[in-house]
Amino acid sequence: MDTIELSSKLIKFKSITPDNSGAIDYIQKVLKKKKFNCHILESGTNKIKNLYASFKGGEGPNLCFAGHTDVVPPGDLKKWKTNPFEPHITNGRLYGRGASDMKTAISSFMVATEIFLEENKFAFDGTISFLITSDEEGEAEFGTKSLIKWIKSKKKKIDYCLVGEPTNPNRLGEMIKIGRRGSINFLLEVLGEQGHVAYPEKADNPIDNLEKIFKELHKPFDSGSKRFQPTKLIITSIDSSNFTSNIIPGKVEIRFNVRFNDKFNSQQVINLIKKRIKSVTTKYKLSSKVSGESFFNYSNILTDSLVRSIKTVTRCNPILSTTGGTSDARFISEICPVVEFGLVGKTMHKVNEMVEIRSIDKLTKIYHQFIKNIFLKNEFNK
Repeated sequence: MDTIELSSKLIKFKSITPDNSGAIDYIQKVLKKKKFNCHILESGTNKIKNLYASFKGGEGPNLCFAGHTDVVPPGDLKKWKTNPFEPHITNGRLYGRGASDMKTAISSFMVATEIFLEENKFAFDGTISFLITSDEEGEAEFGTKSLIKWIKSKKKKIDYCLVGEPTNPNRLGEMIKIGRRGSINFLLEVLGEQGHVAYPEKADNPIDNLEKIFKELHKPFDSGSKRFQPTKLIITSIDSSNFTSNIIPGKVEIRFNVRFNDKFNSQQVINLIKKRIKSVTTKYKLSSKVSGESFFNYSNILTDSLVRSIKTVTRCNPILSTTGGTSDARFISEICPVVEFGLVGKTMHKVNEMVEIRSIDKLTKIYHQFIKNIFLKNEFNK
């Protein structure tokens, strides 16, 4: 297999989340030719496709690569230089939706795996597996989350996992994600009594409480931890649903998000938010949705193997980071140590998404060296 050719084939699948558009079937076809055992799991009412594929060479650890074939919508097609689902190479760059996030990373690990298996005549002490979903960019309810439930139910064991997200801000080898903050979305309804603006004494304006509520909500949670930034609350919208100027609203809706570090779990954050609101008013309703808990990778073998691989290929000493948003690593962290490393993410989700060809080639080499570091003791001890 050729990484650029395989990446181009995957980009051609118009797999706008959560539609896999045939991409997962194609990956399964390629892996089956390499003697992988494949299982497709269809989840949810829309039967979203997910793939778990594994090749067992021995009784050693199971190293899993996790990725997603779904992409975000391309946006305004007029702003694209070419069709976003017709991969185009120019000036040493591969253009197309999913080029950065993250079809090329999937291709790179597939090719790296093929090279490793052929070098070792398909005999090595361990298992290489793939966990591929088509539901990551959207709600992510029926993707990796469902696969992890299936893996648990089948009592399958994964020892280490690498997620191929585009972790590098500017150049390949710059950053590895070794953990992520937790995330909770809140909807707060501050309640009052609707009335006419000319008779405020006959109404109860919930907006009057907002200043005090905001002051409470924005109090510091902590000063950060050894591994994480401080917990942060961001208000995303305020809505009274009032489209006339002579009505005092009966309620105000406030939406906000909290990104929290390892000093809290989600329930502790929710309890603290409730306490702060109650200090101002008892006339409210609060709902929340937990996107994920914070997690951190404590495996030295996993991190060190990846760091060594990056240094070998790029001469970079990567930053070990817990910054950024959520990813499917939050689900995988429930069953095994997990890190994230892929291409440069400067153009992900943007018009004219692209990656440099040389970066794709280097990523394949990094992944190949990483696999060797995990399974071949003489490589790790170099």
